[in-house]
Formats: sequence, C-alpha cells, structure tokens
Amino acid sequence: MNIIIAGAGAMGSRFAAALNHTGNHIILIDGWPANVNEVRFNGMHVNVNGVETVEHFDIYGPDEINETTPKADLIIVLVKSYQLDKTFESLKPVITDDTYVICVMNGIGHEDTIRKYVPLSHILLGTTLWTARLDGPGHPVFTGEGAVSLQCFDEEGKEKCAEFIDLLNKAGLNACYSYDLRSVIYEKACITGVLNGLTAILECNINEFRQLNAQMGPVAKQIIHEFAMVAAAEDIHQNEDTFLQEVDKYMENNADSFTTMYYDLIRSHRITEIEYMNGAISRKGRKYGIETPYCDLITALIHAKESLLNAF
Repeated sequence: MNIIIAGAGAMGSRFAAALNHTGNHIILIDGWPANVNEVRFNGMHVNVNGVETVEHFDIYGPDEINETTPKADLIIVLVKSYQLDKTFESLKPVITDDTYVICVMNGIGHEDTIRKYVPLSHILLGTTLWTARLDGPGHPVFTGEGAVSLQCFDEEGKEKCAEFIDLLNKAGLNACYSYDLRSVIYEKACITGVLNGLTAILECNINEFRQLNAQMGPVAKQIIHEFAMVAAAEDIHQNEDTFLQEVDKYMENNADSFTTMYYDLIRSHRITEIEYMNGAISRKGRKYGIETPYCDLITALIHAKESLLNAF
C-alpha cells in the first residue's frame, strides 16, 4: 500500500517512523525545504526514549508532486490547519477514486476542506494522544506512550476504517474505533479555544493564565458556552461543566507549558490556526444562527496581532 504522510513535522515523523516497519511504501510530503533535504540525503534521525535510529523515506516538497508520483491508497494528513487546502491542491496528482484520508489534526471543520478532494465516505477523522517534537530538520524526538482514535462518517467507510486501525496497531500506534469521536474532538477544541488565543493575546504560559482566574474565569465560561451551543446544533450534546473540567484538568497537567499558538505567533511570528479553533465556532455560529461574541472577538484579535507582527 502507498501511504502518503502529508506534513513531516514532529507528529508526521512519529507516524512515518512507526509505519515504516509495516511493509508498506511510506512517502513523505513536507513544505520545509531544510527538512526535505535532510531526510532525503541523510535519513530521518529518530530518537525514541533516548534510542536513536535512522529511517529512510521517499520525500517530496509540495511543488515536486506530479503524475509520476505514486498514487495514494491512504493519506495521513498532519499539517497546520491553514495549510490544509493548499496541501490538498498539491496532492491532486496522487488522489484517485480509491484514496482514503485520515485526519488527526487538532481543530474543528477539517472535513469541510478535505471533502472538496475526496468523498466524505473516504474521510476518517481522528485524535491522537501521542507526543513528539522536532529538534531540527530530520531530527524528531519521541517520548512516552499514546493512542489514536478514529471514526468514519458513514457505514461505507467502516470496513476501511477497521483495516486502517489494524495497520496503525501493527505500527504500535495503539489505535481504536471511537463511537463518539466528535464529542472528543469538541472537547479538545474547547481546550484550545479557551487557552490558545487568550495566552497568545496575553503573552503568558498556562500557569500564569490560571492565576488570572478572577478576570479570565468568566471569559473562559462564556467561550465554553459558545462551543457547547454550536456542538448541540451539530447533535453533539456535551455538558458545559464537562468542558470546563477538561480545561481545568489540562491546565493542571500542563501548568508550566506555553500553548502552540503562543509559540507560533509570539515566538515565531507564524500564522496561527485560530480559524479552526474559535474561528470555526464563529463560522458555525453564523450558520446555525447562534451568537458567538467571545469567539468572534478572540478570532479578530488574533488576526490583528498576526498583522501587527507581520506573521507569515
């Protein structure tokens, strides 16, 4: 099977390294030229809990994909949310009527973009608890344990979903089928919707944000309310107290950490994924006639900060 991993960053590298030993042809697509060159000429130097190995892959930049590139049986997409549409445009030459897509990216609404390129029945949404970091081009570091949950949109995709779960388990990625994945996705999105934008705006870590509970507690509850209202409109009925508990648990377990949006925007002056977090709730709110003033404001403020910092 030809498996294309779109996005050979930290998490994409983790999936690639694991799947490289399943007897399938693993192909990497990545937009970072330094990463592409390092993996192409020197291999991927993988550090797993302190043990280093070198993995070799076919790897391409997006502009190198053409009709001669092997056609994809499966695409596992792990790019930044704002790169999703552009990524799939570049993947058009390798997509066939039989191509399936696994999306395990954070955020809400990715299927709306992907379905422009493959049928909804061929899209499998997922979440992952694996962690990874990239210490430099071609040098990912993996620690700890994790898991993957997948769910398809209709009965047509269930057989393939089971096949891909078996594949991921063969790779040691601890995959399972979830019958309530969309609730889990909304829970994760709610955590990022409360923390990512606000910590980037306030330029603080999670513990510093926790210390602002008197000021930020009511704001967090209103954001959670907006997420819950939109979720209910999509037939995902999650208690707001549950969302709040998940946010509190995450803050407790990651108190000294900075959010990814803080790193992207404040440290690196990179465009953020706000449109797939609070921005997604704003869009869906308009669709369903639900007011989402706090998500609207956070989205606008992040985009304004992107402009002030000349984010790219």
